[in-house]
Amino acid sequence: MTRTVEVRSGAYRDSVGLMQISTQLRTLPGVEAALVAMATELNVELLDSMGFDRPASTSPNDMLVAIEAADDDAVAEALRVLEAALTAAPAPGGEGATDVAPPTVLAAARRSPARLALISTPGAVAAIDAADALGAGLDVMVFSDNVAVEHEIALKEMAADNGLLVMGPDCGTAVIDGIGLGFANVVRPGPVAIVAASGTGAQHLMALLDGAGVGVTHCVGVGGRDLSDQVRGRSTLAALDRLDADDSVTTIVVVSKPPADDVADLVTAHADGLRTPTVLGYLGPGRPDITATAQRVVEATGATWQQPRRWGGDAPLPRDGDLRGLFTGGTLCDEAMLIATQQLGPLASNIPLAGGTRLDADLASQGHTFIDFGDDQLTVGRPHPMIDPTLRLERLAVEVADPSCAVVMLDVVLGHGAHTDQATDLAAAIRDADTPVVVSLVGTRDDPQGIEAQAQTLAGAGAIVHASNAAATREALSLLGQHAHKDMP
Repeated sequence: MTRTVEVRSGAYRDSVGLMQISTQLRTLPGVEAALVAMATELNVELLDSMGFDRPASTSPNDMLVAIEAADDDAVAEALRVLEAALTAAPAPGGEGATDVAPPTVLAAARRSPARLALISTPGAVAAIDAADALGAGLDVMVFSDNVAVEHEIALKEMAADNGLLVMGPDCGTAVIDGIGLGFANVVRPGPVAIVAASGTGAQHLMALLDGAGVGVTHCVGVGGRDLSDQVRGRSTLAALDRLDADDSVTTIVVVSKPPADDVADLVTAHADGLRTPTVLGYLGPGRPDITATAQRVVEATGATWQQPRRWGGDAPLPRDGDLRGLFTGGTLCDEAMLIATQQLGPLASNIPLAGGTRLDADLASQGHTFIDFGDDQLTVGRPHPMIDPTLRLERLAVEVADPSCAVVMLDVVLGHGAHTDQATDLAAAIRDADTPVVVSLVGTRDDPQGIEAQAQTLAGAGAIVHASNAAATREALSLLGQHAHKDMP
Protein backbone atom coordinates (compact mmCIF):
# COMPACT_ATOMS: atom_id res chain seq x y z
CA MET A 1 0.00 0.00 0.00
CA THR A 2 1.08 3.57 -0.73
CA ARG A 3 -0.01 6.53 1.38
CA THR A 4 0.29 10.24 0.81
CA VAL A 5 -0.77 13.26 2.85
CA GLU A 6 -0.64 16.80 1.47
CA VAL A 7 -1.40 20.15 3.09
CA ARG A 8 -2.48 22.85 0.62
CA SER A 9 -2.32 26.23 2.32
CA GLY A 10 -5.15 28.69 1.73
CA ALA A 11 -6.97 26.38 -0.70
CA TYR A 12 -10.49 26.85 0.70
CA ARG A 13 -13.43 24.89 -0.74
CA ASP A 14 -16.95 24.28 0.53
CA SER A 15 -17.14 21.27 2.84
CA VAL A 16 -20.01 19.60 0.96
CA GLY A 17 -18.10 19.81 -2.32
CA LEU A 18 -15.00 18.30 -0.70
CA MET A 19 -17.08 15.46 0.71
CA GLN A 20 -18.33 14.69 -2.78
CA ILE A 21 -14.77 14.73 -4.14
CA SER A 22 -13.62 12.39 -1.35
CA THR A 23 -16.42 9.97 -2.27
CA GLN A 24 -15.43 10.16 -5.95
CA LEU A 25 -11.80 9.31 -5.16
CA ARG A 26 -12.79 6.30 -3.06
CA THR A 27 -14.51 4.75 -6.08
CA LEU A 28 -11.31 4.74 -8.18
CA PRO A 29 -9.57 1.41 -8.87
CA GLY A 30 -6.91 0.67 -6.28
CA VAL A 31 -7.94 3.45 -3.87
CA GLU A 32 -8.63 2.11 -0.38
CA ALA A 33 -9.16 5.39 1.48
CA ALA A 34 -9.34 9.08 0.65
CA LEU A 35 -10.02 12.27 2.58
CA VAL A 36 -10.17 15.73 1.03
CA ALA A 37 -11.25 18.27 3.66
CA MET A 38 -10.41 21.55 5.28
CA ALA A 39 -7.96 21.08 8.16
CA THR A 40 -10.38 21.81 10.98
CA GLU A 41 -9.67 20.12 14.32
CA LEU A 42 -12.45 17.62 13.62
CA ASN A 43 -11.05 16.67 10.21
CA VAL A 44 -7.50 16.36 11.54
CA GLU A 45 -8.85 13.96 14.18
CA LEU A 46 -10.63 12.06 11.39
CA LEU A 47 -7.29 11.83 9.56
CA ASP A 48 -5.78 10.27 12.71
CA SER A 49 -8.63 7.77 12.99
CA MET A 50 -8.05 6.69 9.39
CA GLY A 51 -4.44 5.81 10.24
CA PHE A 52 -2.72 8.62 8.34
CA ASP A 53 0.22 10.52 9.82
CA ARG A 54 -0.85 13.90 11.14
CA PRO A 55 0.95 16.84 9.43
CA ALA A 56 3.28 18.81 11.66
CA SER A 57 1.37 22.05 11.22
CA THR A 58 -2.07 22.96 9.81
CA SER A 59 -4.71 25.66 10.09
CA PRO A 60 -8.45 25.55 9.31
CA ASN A 61 -7.68 27.52 6.12
CA ASP A 62 -5.55 24.66 4.78
CA MET A 63 -6.86 21.78 2.69
CA LEU A 64 -5.94 18.22 3.66
CA VAL A 65 -5.47 15.64 0.93
CA ALA A 66 -4.91 12.07 2.16
CA ILE A 67 -4.94 9.02 -0.12
CA GLU A 68 -4.21 5.35 0.49
CA ALA A 69 -3.97 3.21 -2.62
CA ALA A 70 -2.55 -0.04 -3.92
CA ASP A 71 0.50 1.53 -5.57
CA ASP A 72 2.08 4.77 -6.79
CA ASP A 73 0.15 4.65 -10.07
CA ALA A 74 -3.19 4.49 -8.26
CA VAL A 75 -2.18 7.43 -6.05
CA ALA A 76 -1.12 9.42 -9.10
CA GLU A 77 -4.44 8.74 -10.83
CA ALA A 78 -6.34 9.79 -7.70
CA LEU A 79 -4.40 13.06 -7.58
CA ARG A 80 -5.14 13.65 -11.26
CA VAL A 81 -8.87 13.14 -10.67
CA LEU A 82 -8.66 15.41 -7.63
CA GLU A 83 -7.12 18.24 -9.65
CA ALA A 84 -9.79 17.86 -12.33
CA ALA A 85 -12.54 17.97 -9.71
CA LEU A 86 -11.09 21.04 -8.00
CA THR A 87 -10.76 22.81 -11.35
CA ALA A 88 -14.39 21.98 -12.17
CA ALA A 89 -15.47 23.49 -8.82
CA PRO A 90 -13.72 26.88 -8.73
CA ALA A 91 -12.72 28.59 -5.53
CA PRO A 92 -14.96 31.25 -3.96
CA GLY A 93 -15.12 34.35 -6.08
CA GLY A 94 -16.20 32.54 -9.23
CA GLU A 95 -14.47 31.58 -12.43
CA GLY A 96 -11.93 34.14 -13.52
CA ALA A 97 -12.33 36.20 -10.37
CA THR A 98 -9.33 38.30 -9.48
CA ASP A 99 -10.52 39.66 -6.13
CA VAL A 100 -9.38 37.97 -2.96
CA ALA A 101 -12.26 36.07 -1.37
CA PRO A 102 -13.75 37.95 1.62
CA PRO A 103 -12.40 36.49 4.87
CA THR A 104 -15.63 36.86 6.91
CA VAL A 105 -19.38 36.76 6.48
CA LEU A 106 -19.58 40.47 7.29
CA ALA A 107 -17.04 41.29 4.59
CA ALA A 108 -18.92 39.17 2.07
CA ALA A 109 -22.22 40.85 2.96
CA ARG A 110 -20.75 44.29 2.32
CA ARG A 111 -19.68 43.24 -1.19
CA SER A 112 -22.88 41.49 -2.23
CA PRO A 113 -26.54 42.42 -2.78
CA ALA A 114 -27.51 38.93 -1.52
CA ARG A 115 -30.14 38.71 1.22
CA LEU A 116 -29.43 35.14 2.34
CA ALA A 117 -26.29 33.55 3.80
CA LEU A 118 -25.78 29.78 3.65
CA ILE A 119 -23.63 28.51 6.52
CA SER A 120 -21.96 25.09 6.19
CA THR A 121 -19.04 25.42 8.58
CA PRO A 122 -18.48 22.83 11.35
CA GLY A 123 -21.21 22.80 13.98
CA ALA A 124 -18.91 24.07 16.72
CA VAL A 125 -18.44 27.42 14.93
CA ALA A 126 -21.52 27.60 12.71
CA ALA A 127 -23.50 29.62 15.27
CA ILE A 128 -20.81 32.31 15.26
CA ASP A 129 -20.90 32.57 11.48
CA ALA A 130 -24.71 32.61 11.50
CA ALA A 131 -24.76 35.40 14.10
CA ASP A 132 -22.38 37.42 11.91
CA ALA A 133 -24.75 36.99 8.97
CA LEU A 134 -27.75 38.08 11.04
CA GLY A 135 -25.76 41.07 12.24
CA ALA A 136 -25.19 41.99 8.60
CA GLY A 137 -28.96 41.97 7.99
CA LEU A 138 -29.09 38.65 6.15
CA ASP A 139 -31.53 35.78 6.48
CA VAL A 140 -29.59 32.61 7.25
CA MET A 141 -29.71 28.98 6.18
CA VAL A 142 -27.61 26.88 8.58
CA PHE A 143 -26.78 23.68 6.70
CA SER A 144 -24.42 22.61 9.50
CA ASP A 145 -25.49 19.95 11.97
CA ASN A 146 -24.24 19.30 15.51
CA VAL A 147 -25.15 22.87 16.58
CA ALA A 148 -26.12 23.13 20.27
CA VAL A 149 -29.84 23.69 20.84
CA GLU A 150 -29.15 26.70 23.08
CA HIS A 151 -27.25 28.30 20.19
CA GLU A 152 -30.17 27.57 17.87
CA ILE A 153 -32.58 29.32 20.22
CA ALA A 154 -30.27 32.34 20.59
CA LEU A 155 -29.94 32.68 16.81
CA LYS A 156 -33.69 32.48 16.28
CA GLU A 157 -34.35 35.06 18.98
CA MET A 158 -31.78 37.35 17.37
CA ALA A 159 -33.49 36.88 14.00
CA ALA A 160 -36.92 37.67 15.45
CA ASP A 161 -35.61 40.88 17.00
CA ASN A 162 -34.39 42.01 13.58
CA GLY A 163 -37.21 40.79 11.34
CA LEU A 164 -35.01 38.05 9.87
CA LEU A 165 -35.34 34.30 9.40
CA VAL A 166 -33.09 31.41 10.46
CA MET A 167 -33.46 28.18 8.49
CA GLY A 168 -31.89 25.35 10.48
CA PRO A 169 -29.54 24.36 12.03
CA ASP A 170 -29.34 21.05 10.18
CA CYS A 171 -31.39 22.56 7.38
CA GLY A 172 -30.41 20.24 4.56
CA THR A 173 -33.03 21.34 2.04
CA ALA A 174 -34.52 24.62 0.88
CA VAL A 175 -36.00 26.09 -2.28
CA ILE A 176 -36.20 29.89 -2.48
CA ASP A 177 -37.86 31.48 -5.52
CA GLY A 178 -37.44 28.16 -7.33
CA ILE A 179 -33.71 27.88 -6.60
CA GLY A 180 -32.68 24.79 -4.66
CA LEU A 181 -30.19 24.96 -1.79
CA GLY A 182 -28.48 22.01 -0.10
CA PHE A 183 -30.01 18.61 -0.85
CA ALA A 184 -32.73 19.99 -3.10
CA ASN A 185 -34.84 18.27 -5.71
CA VAL A 186 -35.51 20.00 -9.01
CA VAL A 187 -39.11 21.20 -8.87
CA ARG A 188 -41.11 23.28 -11.28
CA PRO A 189 -42.61 26.58 -10.08
CA GLY A 190 -46.14 26.60 -8.79
CA PRO A 191 -48.56 27.89 -6.18
CA VAL A 192 -47.36 25.83 -3.20
CA ALA A 193 -44.98 26.91 -0.45
CA ILE A 194 -43.66 24.49 2.18
CA VAL A 195 -42.47 25.08 5.72
CA ALA A 196 -40.45 22.03 6.73
CA ALA A 197 -39.14 20.98 10.12
CA SER A 198 -37.66 18.08 8.22
CA GLY A 199 -35.18 17.66 5.36
CA THR A 200 -36.09 14.43 3.61
CA GLY A 201 -39.72 14.97 4.59
CA ALA A 202 -39.66 18.18 2.58
CA GLN A 203 -37.94 16.42 -0.32
CA HIS A 204 -40.50 13.62 -0.27
CA LEU A 205 -43.41 16.07 -0.23
CA MET A 206 -41.92 18.08 -3.10
CA ALA A 207 -41.36 14.89 -5.12
CA LEU A 208 -44.92 13.67 -4.54
CA LEU A 209 -46.34 17.05 -5.56
CA ASP A 210 -44.14 17.09 -8.65
CA GLY A 211 -45.35 13.61 -9.55
CA ALA A 212 -48.91 14.96 -9.44
CA GLY A 213 -47.97 17.95 -11.62
CA VAL A 214 -48.13 20.57 -8.83
CA GLY A 215 -45.27 23.07 -8.60
CA VAL A 216 -43.46 24.51 -5.59
CA THR A 217 -42.02 28.02 -5.46
CA HIS A 218 -40.63 28.02 -1.91
CA CYS A 219 -39.58 25.37 0.58
CA VAL A 220 -38.39 26.95 3.82
CA GLY A 221 -36.52 24.43 5.94
CA VAL A 222 -36.52 25.40 9.62
CA GLY A 223 -34.48 22.55 11.14
CA GLY A 224 -35.70 19.29 12.62
CA ARG A 225 -35.79 20.67 16.19
CA ASP A 226 -37.89 23.74 15.44
CA LEU A 227 -41.15 22.19 16.66
CA SER A 228 -39.53 20.75 19.79
CA ASP A 229 -40.36 21.81 23.35
CA GLN A 230 -37.13 23.80 23.51
CA VAL A 231 -37.26 25.76 20.23
CA ARG A 232 -41.04 26.31 20.26
CA GLY A 233 -41.58 26.77 16.52
CA ARG A 234 -39.78 30.09 16.35
CA SER A 235 -38.74 29.80 12.69
CA THR A 236 -41.92 27.99 11.64
CA LEU A 237 -44.07 30.91 12.81
CA ALA A 238 -41.79 33.45 11.13
CA ALA A 239 -41.78 31.47 7.87
CA LEU A 240 -45.57 31.18 7.87
CA ASP A 241 -45.89 34.95 8.13
CA ARG A 242 -43.37 35.48 5.32
CA LEU A 243 -45.16 33.10 2.99
CA ASP A 244 -48.61 34.43 3.89
CA ALA A 245 -47.46 37.84 2.62
CA ASP A 246 -46.37 36.38 -0.77
CA ASP A 247 -49.17 36.85 -3.32
CA SER A 248 -47.72 34.11 -5.57
CA VAL A 249 -48.45 31.50 -2.89
CA THR A 250 -52.00 30.11 -2.83
CA THR A 251 -51.41 27.09 -0.57
CA ILE A 252 -49.00 26.68 2.34
CA VAL A 253 -48.13 23.28 3.81
CA VAL A 254 -46.25 22.48 7.01
CA VAL A 255 -44.41 19.15 7.16
CA SER A 256 -42.66 18.05 10.32
CA LYS A 257 -41.06 15.23 12.21
CA PRO A 258 -43.24 14.30 15.21
CA PRO A 259 -43.64 17.66 17.02
CA ALA A 260 -44.20 18.43 20.67
CA ASP A 261 -47.97 18.39 21.11
CA ASP A 262 -48.31 21.87 22.60
CA VAL A 263 -46.00 23.34 19.95
CA ALA A 264 -48.11 21.72 17.24
CA ASP A 265 -51.18 23.36 18.84
CA LEU A 266 -49.35 26.72 18.81
CA VAL A 267 -48.52 26.44 15.10
CA THR A 268 -52.03 25.25 14.26
CA ALA A 269 -53.58 28.25 15.99
CA HIS A 270 -51.19 30.58 14.16
CA ALA A 271 -51.96 28.95 10.79
CA ASP A 272 -55.69 29.36 11.40
CA GLY A 273 -55.14 33.13 11.47
CA LEU A 274 -53.41 33.32 8.08
CA ARG A 275 -55.17 34.53 4.95
CA THR A 276 -53.51 31.75 2.88
CA PRO A 277 -55.06 28.26 3.18
CA THR A 278 -52.62 26.05 5.10
CA VAL A 279 -52.36 22.26 5.23
CA LEU A 280 -50.74 20.86 8.37
CA GLY A 281 -48.73 17.67 7.87
CA TYR A 282 -47.34 16.76 11.28
CA LEU A 283 -46.08 13.19 11.52
CA GLY A 284 -47.11 11.23 14.59
CA PRO A 285 -49.30 8.40 15.87
CA GLY A 286 -52.75 8.65 14.34
CA ARG A 287 -51.71 11.48 12.01
CA PRO A 288 -51.57 11.35 8.18
CA ASP A 289 -48.41 10.12 6.50
CA ILE A 290 -46.56 12.34 4.01
CA THR A 291 -48.29 10.77 1.00
CA ALA A 292 -51.71 11.51 2.51
CA THR A 293 -50.59 15.08 3.19
CA ALA A 294 -49.44 15.43 -0.42
CA GLN A 295 -52.86 14.30 -1.61
CA ARG A 296 -54.55 16.94 0.55
CA VAL A 297 -52.25 19.63 -0.88
CA VAL A 298 -52.84 18.56 -4.48
CA GLU A 299 -56.60 18.61 -4.00
CA ALA A 300 -56.39 21.99 -2.22
CA THR A 301 -54.80 23.46 -5.35
CA GLY A 302 -57.61 22.08 -7.52
CA ALA A 303 -55.39 19.51 -9.25
CA THR A 304 -56.13 15.79 -9.58
CA TRP A 305 -54.29 13.41 -7.27
CA GLN A 306 -52.43 10.52 -8.90
CA GLN A 307 -51.30 7.50 -6.92
CA PRO A 308 -47.47 7.42 -6.70
CA ARG A 309 -45.77 4.90 -8.94
CA ARG A 310 -44.54 1.39 -8.16
CA TRP A 311 -41.78 -0.36 -10.09
CA GLY A 312 -40.77 -4.04 -9.95
CA GLY A 313 -42.30 -7.47 -10.27
CA ASP A 314 -44.80 -9.37 -8.20
CA ALA A 315 -44.26 -9.46 -4.47
CA PRO A 316 -42.62 -12.64 -3.11
CA LEU A 317 -44.42 -14.87 -0.63
CA PRO A 318 -44.36 -13.68 2.98
CA ARG A 319 -41.58 -15.07 5.16
CA ASP A 320 -40.97 -15.20 8.87
CA GLY A 321 -38.29 -13.01 10.38
CA ASP A 322 -37.54 -9.39 11.11
CA LEU A 323 -37.91 -6.16 9.15
CA ARG A 324 -34.73 -4.11 8.88
CA GLY A 325 -34.94 -0.49 7.72
CA LEU A 326 -31.71 1.20 6.60
CA PHE A 327 -32.41 4.87 5.95
CA THR A 328 -30.46 7.96 4.93
CA GLY A 329 -33.38 10.28 5.77
CA GLY A 330 -34.43 10.75 9.40
CA THR A 331 -38.01 11.77 8.60
CA LEU A 332 -38.43 8.90 6.16
CA CYS A 333 -37.21 6.59 8.93
CA ASP A 334 -39.64 8.18 11.41
CA GLU A 335 -42.55 7.79 9.00
CA ALA A 336 -41.72 4.14 8.29
CA MET A 337 -41.45 3.39 12.02
CA LEU A 338 -44.79 5.08 12.74
CA ILE A 339 -46.49 2.87 10.16
CA ALA A 340 -44.60 -0.31 11.12
CA THR A 341 -45.25 0.12 14.85
CA GLN A 342 -48.97 -0.27 14.24
CA GLN A 343 -48.40 -3.88 13.14
CA LEU A 344 -45.12 -4.88 14.78
CA GLY A 345 -45.24 -3.15 18.14
CA PRO A 346 -42.28 -1.16 19.53
CA LEU A 347 -39.16 -1.13 17.34
CA ALA A 348 -35.42 -0.85 17.93
CA SER A 349 -33.67 2.18 16.45
CA ASN A 350 -30.93 4.75 16.95
CA ILE A 351 -33.77 7.32 16.80
CA PRO A 352 -36.51 5.33 18.57
CA LEU A 353 -40.10 6.42 18.84
CA ALA A 354 -41.74 6.58 22.26
CA GLY A 355 -41.74 3.07 23.72
CA GLY A 356 -39.08 1.81 21.31
CA THR A 357 -35.66 0.40 22.17
CA ARG A 358 -32.56 2.53 21.67
CA LEU A 359 -29.81 0.59 19.92
CA ASP A 360 -26.41 0.13 21.52
CA ALA A 361 -23.46 2.13 20.20
CA ASP A 362 -22.54 -0.65 17.73
CA LEU A 363 -26.05 -0.36 16.19
CA ALA A 364 -26.42 -4.17 16.12
CA SER A 365 -29.95 -5.17 15.12
CA GLN A 366 -32.40 -6.20 17.81
CA GLY A 367 -35.42 -7.81 16.19
CA HIS A 368 -37.32 -5.38 13.98
CA THR A 369 -34.74 -2.59 13.60
CA PHE A 370 -34.65 0.79 11.85
CA ILE A 371 -31.46 2.86 11.50
CA ASP A 372 -31.12 6.48 10.39
CA PHE A 373 -27.59 6.69 8.96
CA GLY A 374 -28.03 10.46 8.60
CA ASP A 375 -28.40 11.03 12.35
CA ASP A 376 -26.03 13.69 13.73
CA GLN A 377 -24.05 11.14 15.74
CA LEU A 378 -23.19 9.23 12.56
CA THR A 379 -22.16 12.27 10.49
CA VAL A 380 -19.52 13.74 12.79
CA GLY A 381 -16.46 14.00 10.56
CA ARG A 382 -18.15 11.97 7.81
CA PRO A 383 -20.10 12.87 4.67
CA HIS A 384 -23.86 12.47 4.94
CA PRO A 385 -24.95 9.02 3.66
CA MET A 386 -26.84 10.70 0.82
CA ILE A 387 -23.36 11.69 -0.41
CA ASP A 388 -21.31 8.68 0.69
CA PRO A 389 -23.28 5.41 0.94
CA THR A 390 -20.36 3.33 2.31
CA LEU A 391 -21.69 2.71 5.84
CA ARG A 392 -25.14 1.72 4.62
CA LEU A 393 -23.76 -0.55 1.90
CA GLU A 394 -21.67 -2.33 4.52
CA ARG A 395 -24.72 -2.74 6.75
CA LEU A 396 -26.89 -3.94 3.86
CA ALA A 397 -24.43 -6.78 3.26
CA VAL A 398 -24.68 -7.73 6.94
CA GLU A 399 -28.48 -7.72 6.98
CA VAL A 400 -29.07 -9.77 3.83
CA ALA A 401 -26.66 -12.40 5.20
CA ASP A 402 -28.53 -12.56 8.54
CA PRO A 403 -30.97 -15.53 8.60
CA SER A 404 -33.24 -13.65 11.03
CA CYS A 405 -33.77 -10.83 8.50
CA ALA A 406 -36.89 -11.40 6.40
CA VAL A 407 -37.16 -8.07 4.55
CA VAL A 408 -34.92 -5.02 4.12
CA MET A 409 -36.30 -1.55 3.50
CA LEU A 410 -34.16 1.25 2.02
CA ASP A 411 -34.66 4.84 0.93
CA VAL A 412 -32.94 6.41 -2.07
CA VAL A 413 -33.09 10.20 -2.17
CA LEU A 414 -32.24 11.98 -5.42
CA GLY A 415 -31.56 15.63 -6.19
CA HIS A 416 -28.72 18.12 -6.18
CA GLY A 417 -26.02 17.37 -3.61
CA ALA A 418 -26.92 13.68 -3.41
CA HIS A 419 -24.87 10.77 -4.73
CA THR A 420 -24.87 10.70 -8.53
CA ASP A 421 -25.94 7.04 -8.83
CA GLN A 422 -27.02 5.35 -5.59
CA ALA A 423 -29.06 2.79 -7.52
CA THR A 424 -26.02 1.26 -9.21
CA ASP A 425 -24.14 1.05 -5.91
CA LEU A 426 -27.10 -0.72 -4.27
CA ALA A 427 -28.02 -2.94 -7.21
CA ALA A 428 -25.14 -5.39 -6.87
CA ALA A 429 -25.96 -6.10 -3.22
CA ILE A 430 -29.68 -6.40 -3.98
CA ARG A 431 -29.08 -8.72 -6.94
CA ASP A 432 -26.96 -11.11 -4.87
CA ALA A 433 -29.37 -11.19 -1.92
CA ASP A 434 -31.95 -13.86 -1.20
CA THR A 435 -33.72 -11.37 1.07
CA PRO A 436 -36.50 -9.22 -0.45
CA VAL A 437 -35.62 -5.52 -0.64
CA VAL A 438 -38.21 -2.73 -0.78
CA VAL A 439 -37.07 0.78 -1.75
CA SER A 440 -38.74 4.16 -1.32
CA LEU A 441 -37.41 6.36 -4.13
CA VAL A 442 -37.63 10.11 -3.53
CA GLY A 443 -37.07 12.19 -6.63
CA THR A 444 -38.58 14.27 -9.41
CA ARG A 445 -38.70 13.98 -13.18
CA ASP A 446 -36.05 16.71 -13.54
CA ASP A 447 -33.54 15.51 -10.94
CA PRO A 448 -30.03 15.04 -12.34
CA GLN A 449 -29.87 11.32 -11.49
CA GLY A 450 -33.03 10.56 -13.50
CA ILE A 451 -35.78 9.01 -11.40
CA GLU A 452 -36.87 6.59 -14.11
CA ALA A 453 -33.32 5.32 -14.68
CA GLN A 454 -32.75 4.90 -10.93
CA ALA A 455 -36.04 3.06 -10.53
CA GLN A 456 -35.34 0.73 -13.44
CA THR A 457 -31.83 -0.07 -12.13
CA LEU A 458 -33.20 -0.96 -8.70
CA ALA A 459 -36.16 -2.93 -10.06
CA GLY A 460 -33.89 -4.70 -12.53
CA ALA A 461 -31.78 -5.91 -9.60
CA GLY A 462 -34.90 -7.41 -8.01
CA ALA A 463 -36.05 -4.66 -5.66
CA ILE A 464 -39.63 -3.51 -5.25
CA VAL A 465 -39.60 0.28 -5.69
CA HIS A 466 -42.19 2.84 -4.60
CA ALA A 467 -42.35 6.61 -5.12
CA SER A 468 -44.25 6.73 -1.80
CA ASN A 469 -42.36 5.95 1.41
CA ALA A 470 -45.63 5.06 3.12
CA ALA A 471 -46.59 2.63 0.35
CA ALA A 472 -43.10 1.10 0.44
CA THR A 473 -43.41 0.54 4.19
CA ARG A 474 -46.82 -1.10 3.87
CA GLU A 475 -45.58 -3.44 1.14
CA ALA A 476 -42.52 -4.34 3.21
CA LEU A 477 -44.84 -5.21 6.11
CA SER A 478 -46.99 -7.36 3.82
CA LEU A 479 -43.94 -9.51 3.04
CA LEU A 480 -43.53 -10.55 6.68
CA GLY A 481 -45.02 -13.84 7.82
CA GLN A 482 -47.71 -13.80 10.47
CA HIS A 483 -45.24 -14.83 13.18
CA ALA A 484 -43.46 -11.49 12.69
CA HIS A 485 -46.52 -9.50 13.70
CA LYS A 486 -47.34 -8.83 17.32
CA ASP A 487 -50.67 -8.41 19.01
CA MET A 488 -51.17 -4.76 19.88
CA PRO A 489 -53.02 -3.73 23.05
